[in-house]
Amino acid sequence: MQRDDAGAFSDVDALPEPIFDILIGVLRRMADHPEIQRVRATAREALRPAPGQRLLDAGAGAGEVARDLAATAAEVVAMDASARTLRAAQELTPADLPVRFVQGDITALDFPDGTFDGVRSERVLQHVADPDRAVRELARVTRPGGRVVLVDTDWESATVDGVPADLATTMRDHLLNLAADHHNDMGRTLRRRLVRAGLADVTATAVTCVFPTPASAAVVVPFFDPTVPPEAGMIPEDLRETWFAAVAAAGARDEFLAALTIWVAAGTKR
Repeated sequence: MQRDDAGAFSDVDALPEPIFDILIGVLRRMADHPEIQRVRATAREALRPAPGQRLLDAGAGAGEVARDLAATAAEVVAMDASARTLRAAQELTPADLPVRFVQGDITALDFPDGTFDGVRSERVLQHVADPDRAVRELARVTRPGGRVVLVDTDWESATVDGVPADLATTMRDHLLNLAADHHNDMGRTLRRRLVRAGLADVTATAVTCVFPTPASAAVVVPFFDPTVPPEAGMIPEDLRETWFAAVAAAGARDEFLAALTIWVAAGTKR
């Protein structure tokens, strides 16, 4: 069966309960990470939220950003393709916040033209089969003069120091080839996609996340996390012990350093 664009996310609903709980925990820990908070602060500034606005968070995950925006917005629609993720996000959201949870497909949004004053989508497009279609949809549901903000990773920017260079290269190549249909370069393509969708005053900001310890890197970059189960395929089984020993040794020597660039692109609906 051919997978639709929502497939990468709706597959989350089929995960065993313990694995799903781990995923939600990862999302929450990532949201608390100082580097991800820097990324989100940059995105918030680009969105320019104002009191009384109606906003869309497409790919809301555990709902941290939706809850933050709802402190001043008239309404925030937190949309995700995963029904289970939405339920978890709703459980974490105070009932008095104006957040509405909606299951949906980012490439076929079930909202009329010009519904929102601003829309955002974070680290979603890298997983979508037709990202340009998704960007056009986000632009369509934004009112003229409203803002569209996209946040995504440039996985090809991932780098590490302190471990043997040949091992680091092997691990990076493995990461970039985990999924043939994954857009590893998505972050740096966001500006072009907004321009092609007809947005005006398009900007792009690179936020380079720096991780001085293995524990810090593991929160955001899974292949530094030794708790990720082998069946996830993140680490080649024959290199798993060697890799994590090298990472731990670099950390013990205080020689570990990793970095990853996440891009924030924004534009105004004409």
